[in-house]
Amino acid sequence: MAPPFIVVPTYHELANLPRFTWQLWHAVPDARLLLVDDASGDGTPDWVRAQPKFGTQLFLLERAGKLGLGSAYVAGFEWVSQRHATDPCSAVVQMDADLSHDPNAVPEFLKALEAGADMVLATRYREGVRVTNWPLHRLLLSLGASKYVKWITGMPFTDPTGGFKAFRPDKLATLDLSQVHSDGYAFQIEVTYIAWRLGWKIEEVPIVFEDRYAGVSKMSTHIVREAIWRVPWLVMRGAVPPRSAATRGESSS
Repeated sequence: MAPPFIVVPTYHELANLPRFTWQLWHAVPDARLLLVDDASGDGTPDWVRAQPKFGTQLFLLERAGKLGLGSAYVAGFEWVSQRHATDPCSAVVQMDADLSHDPNAVPEFLKALEAGADMVLATRYREGVRVTNWPLHRLLLSLGASKYVKWITGMPFTDPTGGFKAFRPDKLATLDLSQVHSDGYAFQIEVTYIAWRLGWKIEEVPIVFEDRYAGVSKMSTHIVREAIWRVPWLVMRGAVPPRSAATRGESSS
């Protein structure tokens, strides 16, 4: 089976990269990793090019500036999709470099895709709250956001705001990413919502979520505000065809 591709946006994450890459390749030795760097200015490109795996299992997509999380993922997905045409991969995984997303969970995602899922969502909130080292106010904000998204959209998932996901490459290629308009963390919600409305088979895999290993969070008031108004906008826009009655029961909760 072809190895998976892991897509990871980076902005000032150099302090995390040695530990992150070691853990990733320990968990999935044949994984290929694409770092999408938004002109971090911290030496990330030089570090990447100095690695022995550069050009074989480690790749770099440099962008002109801090252009946003959503557009970074779109650029990464398009890069992988173009390569997939001649160098196939078995899965496309998106995750953060700060080790809040445990690389040891990736094999479980791959198993779920092999078993027939179109997309896999990591969940922090199934089988209890599986978050460590977060301050109470951030945990309450995350839980509240999940309930808000579920209430507005009707999605059945326990953690619809999470950014740790995996896709079947052929399904990801069918998404019209030009129709994904969110730029910050609302991007995570929008992609999940579109896939759900299209009737994809979506599985949730419980993970343990830890606070970042190094560096500072990119969360901001602007990002929170975008997520608040973007969720009802998704529902009102109606640009994605609704799921048919035949596929309405296929998504897992």
